[in-house]
Amino acid sequence: MSLNVVILAAGQGKRMYSKLPKVLQPLGGKPLLAHVLDTARQLQPATLVVVYGHGGEAVRQTIGSDSVCWALQTPQLGTGHALAQALPHLDASLPTLVLYGDVPLVQAATLQHLVHQAGDGLGLLTVHLAQPQGYGRIVRSAMGSVCGIVEEKDATPAERAIQEVNTGIMVLPSSRLPGWLKALSNANAQGEYYLTDVVAMAVAAGVPVRTAHPEGAWEVQGVNDKLQLAELERIYQRRQAEALLRQGVRLADPARLDIRGTLACGRDVSIDVGCVFAGTVELAEAVEIGPYCVLQNVRVGAGSRIAAFSHIDGAEIGPDAVIGPYARLRPGSVLASGAHVGNFVEIKNSRIGQDSKANHLAYVGDADIGARVNIGAGTITCNYDGANKHRTVIEDDVFIGSDTQLVAPVRVGRGATLGAGTTLTKDAPAEALTVSRARQTSVPGWKRPARKKI
Repeated sequence: MSLNVVILAAGQGKRMYSKLPKVLQPLGGKPLLAHVLDTARQLQPATLVVVYGHGGEAVRQTIGSDSVCWALQTPQLGTGHALAQALPHLDASLPTLVLYGDVPLVQAATLQHLVHQAGDGLGLLTVHLAQPQGYGRIVRSAMGSVCGIVEEKDATPAERAIQEVNTGIMVLPSSRLPGWLKALSNANAQGEYYLTDVVAMAVAAGVPVRTAHPEGAWEVQGVNDKLQLAELERIYQRRQAEALLRQGVRLADPARLDIRGTLACGRDVSIDVGCVFAGTVELAEAVEIGPYCVLQNVRVGAGSRIAAFSHIDGAEIGPDAVIGPYARLRPGSVLASGAHVGNFVEIKNSRIGQDSKANHLAYVGDADIGARVNIGAGTITCNYDGANKHRTVIEDDVFIGSDTQLVAPVRVGRGATLGAGTTLTKDAPAEALTVSRARQTSVPGWKRPARKKI
């Protein structure tokens, strides 16, 4: 689409009571401004400008500079002043779409419709609200055409009764912007240069002013404090849940789901309550996720089951695996098909082979585990010597008894058995039993110490 897009993102956000700039506050796992940028890029604009100010360097470092022109606004003297900072970057032959860094949920389709409606004139995105407090009102003539916008603090009682309000999102003819912005006045209750005043200038100049409306008021809901941020988070999450339900995903409760990134699901996926999905998560067909699990940057193979309270980060899980409850898979964990990782088992930077099992109270770190291996309860790979990490290799068909410590670097040969309580410091040969526990001794007549009487 041939247009300029300017995102106004210079506000301080005092009501956030946060050191983090308002446009960097998180929604669905990414900054508010990032949502707006993603939507703007869907329009494929010729120029994309972000007007920044408060917390400027933090904003630029967080967002990056790819395909974005940055315009600094300092001091912040209102929306009209903000747009003026972007003028040097704009193509005067193209219309300019103005967006806001704290209005994150507007849809690309809505913006495309607004641009189409504006044509060669000025386009306003407006919405009707039953309780329009705080918004600028759209003033229309008796014939229904737009005459201007009046801010609430400057409005008469009759104007405050108007329910059609300005969302701030508009399309402007760029060739007229230098003159209109230069003519703005700050003689108002806020002492600011309002961009909305250009609407009256357009009417006076005979420029057509046309309106469009979003799908719902939620699209144009802005964020000024943590309460509004929380409300918008629930709206965002509800829409994510509705999209999953339409795809056939079973959600035990759509209101108790948080997606803080992207979640792709195959057919017949089931997700219980309280789950959090962050980063990029892919669930293949017939995957079952139990309640209160956290998955971040994870791929889960078809038919796998993840039981309650499991925490999985940066892992790849093959088909028909069984995880949890209370399991933890850390980055670099790769599980082959049919693998079992049970309760209170932690896996880190390790490969677990086909049909291998660690079902109880174990730590497996920096290890390569073959197929059909049984890792007994209480087993630990001692992978860290205080300075460096070392790998443990366990070949196929190994049985490791409970309460075993494998002091890396060490290798357990194919088909070997390690007796319970073994501390393995040297390689264990294949097809043999290795035991390192001390000989059991009983002391007849031994008396347990008694507590002294006071």
